[in-house]
Amino acid sequence: MMKFESVLESMPQRTTGKIKALIIEDEMDIRYLVSNILKQRGVQSVLAGSLSEAEKILEQDFPPPRIIFLDNYLPDGLGINYIREIKKKFPASKVVMITAHDNLSDREKARFEGVDFFITKPFSKELIFKTIDSLEGNNFAHSVE
Repeated sequence: MMKFESVLESMPQRTTGKIKALIIEDEMDIRYLVSNILKQRGVQSVLAGSLSEAEKILEQDFPPPRIIFLDNYLPDGLGINYIREIKKKFPASKVVMITAHDNLSDREKARFEGVDFFITKPFSKELIFKTIDSLEGNNFAHSVE
């Protein structure tokens, strides 16, 4: 298994003319799946397996990512409880919650906290593309189904 630090070192930290995304997901296969899908649309990804890893990346990385893909159930907390902090520190960043635990209560709380999109696992490549296209078209604050 590759260490998180070595993954970060191998990834460029600055982006010129490209969209950058942060993927916060504890399941490695999902992290890499989303990253590879985004790469097909020219989106550069930085990966985090927990909220604490994401915080370290966000503290060090400049400029901040335009899009943050956020799982809800992470080893060190609920992603849904981190949305407001992300939006406060990085108001230009768009937050896309991706979770297998989809219920009305979580959707409402996520919207209240400031999520821009809510995607349910399993998801398709086309759904991720549609989300990126909508974000780039400034068509925010709704779910993509």
